[in-house]
Amino acid sequence: MTSALFESRLHSLPLVARGKVRENYAVGSDRLLMVASDRISAFDVIMGEPIPGKGALLTQVALFWFDRLQHIVPHHLTGEAPEAVVAPDEVPQVQGRAMLVKRLRPLPIEAVVRGYLAGSGWKEYQAHGAVCGVALPPGLRNAARLPEPIFTPATKAEAGAHDENISFAQTVALIGEARAEEVRRVALQLYREAAAYALTRGIVIADTKFEFGLDDDDRLTLMDEVLTPDSSRFWPLASYEAAAAVGDNPPSYDKQYLRDWLEQAQVNGQPWNKAAPAPALPADVVAATAERYRAAAQALMG
Repeated sequence: MTSALFESRLHSLPLVARGKVRENYAVGSDRLLMVASDRISAFDVIMGEPIPGKGALLTQVALFWFDRLQHIVPHHLTGEAPEAVVAPDEVPQVQGRAMLVKRLRPLPIEAVVRGYLAGSGWKEYQAHGAVCGVALPPGLRNAARLPEPIFTPATKAEAGAHDENISFAQTVALIGEARAEEVRRVALQLYREAAAYALTRGIVIADTKFEFGLDDDDRLTLMDEVLTPDSSRFWPLASYEAAAAVGDNPPSYDKQYLRDWLEQAQVNGQPWNKAAPAPALPADVVAATAERYRAAAQALMG
């Protein structure tokens, strides 16, 4: 198993932001170096133990999708090698796990698309028969495939806070009607094409989130990560149908395994309250999580 990078520390570039998983460094005034660490978060809390190899896998999966979907919407990659902008002694921190990208003006929403009923969407459907204001047919089970994929945006939370689902009307209030319509259209097109491809590789993409920014010409541009196990819910097709038939969540290639373990975890004899600090992850949970990331990447990319 590869050694883990909990966080990058580059001395040759100024740090702009340290997120749940990535560090962003300024490269001049127009570019960013995004380094994917091996940190993992769940319930918006960063775990104390990294998942070895995770950052590199996330980066390779994102690069795969940026290339495959670029005919739908421009992406933020510059095409330049990340290793070229750091000091020689920093190359091991960025090799295989970094992207050199255009600096954009991020939109203040996450463009979530759901093709199946799961997670917070299932809970909202149970309570209201709708998800983010989108009415759904009655009688759906957990993990059911929706008649059509739906756009269910969310706000972007600061580190340690929770993202909140919002309606399309709230999205319009944040970014304007024309831009909101464009984001919805593009996000649904990205999801439909990616989900169709993933099915040929034996993976159900239940839901995912996209992030967009605007370039200097105000063009909508796909940014951050895309269709990775961190930003998506991946189910093995082989086990999906049996689980969905009885309303169970299928086993997943993403961090649902970690979430399920945390739901049962205890801190000082009490169930974990989903606030920092997180419970310490046993070695077998780290290894099993890493294996699921590897399986997802191998299934998607061969």
